[in-house]
Amino acid sequence: MRIIRYSNQENKPALAAVTDEDKIYDLPFEDFLEIVRQAEDKESTALQVVEEIISQSLPLEIPYDELSLLVPIEAQEVWASGVTFEKSRDERNYEATGGKLDAATFYDKVYDAERPEIFFKSTNKRTVGPEEDVYLRSDSNWQIPEPEVGLVLGNKGQILGFTIGNDMSCRDIEGENPLYLPQAKVWKNSCALGPAIRLSETVEDPYELEITCRIYRDQEKHFEGTASMKQLKRKFDELAAYLLKDNTVFDGTVLLTGTCIVPPNEFSLRDGDQIEIEVPGIGVLVNSVKSQVSQLVFDRE
Repeated sequence: MRIIRYSNQENKPALAAVTDEDKIYDLPFEDFLEIVRQAEDKESTALQVVEEIISQSLPLEIPYDELSLLVPIEAQEVWASGVTFEKSRDERNYEATGGKLDAATFYDKVYDAERPEIFFKSTNKRTVGPEEDVYLRSDSNWQIPEPEVGLVLGNKGQILGFTIGNDMSCRDIEGENPLYLPQAKVWKNSCALGPAIRLSETVEDPYELEITCRIYRDQEKHFEGTASMKQLKRKFDELAAYLLKDNTVFDGTVLLTGTCIVPPNEFSLRDGDQIEIEVPGIGVLVNSVKSQVSQLVFDRE
């Protein structure tokens, strides 16, 4: 069972449940967290709340692929995990050493350490949803998407659901100095989430999830890569627990779990590229890439 937000016929945000057969049922809630709160009040689960509602409802007639989807949750904060895959460690080493593949760095220590790398990524004002533009940072010449599975968390760190995230990253800025990490990760429209939240109760084994990233340039597929959550070194609960340590975690916080899909080192995103990130059972997150310069021109017009 997936939960989506979409723009209804009155151009207002609406919440809906989507079954595995792509049947869509409107829900009488304004946001995902209202489902969670009602489940707590009834001492049941979010899935049980949704199933009870749709058992007394008729599905919408509009097909799923014709909906105008919105970001599935307006998270106050989005956090992210780094160096959680071997591939990520190797690529961070490449950036930090100028391409010396056999050189060890502090990224090796992080990969093997007890404490994971967790950093602040975004707020709801910097985050976009499906079919919205992600922006390129104007002072970087080496930028890539980082396709990731996102954990939608409760304020006690419980995993409420799973979504897809795009952690846009500047490889040159991060590689120049690790203290530049916030600038390599955080800027306007540097994070995308969607297209849905898969309820955690409906995912038997989250480590069976597979993620695929495709990048299109001039209507041609320029890159494709696939990874499995089985390759993740850390456990989801472990990452959530470290985020929670001595921290205030808001209901609906999203924690991105790291990437194992990295385009070739000579690749950098360009204005007009299209990014597709797919996780079967959650959906496909599609975003176009815009440069800050082209967006400023658009805004003036």
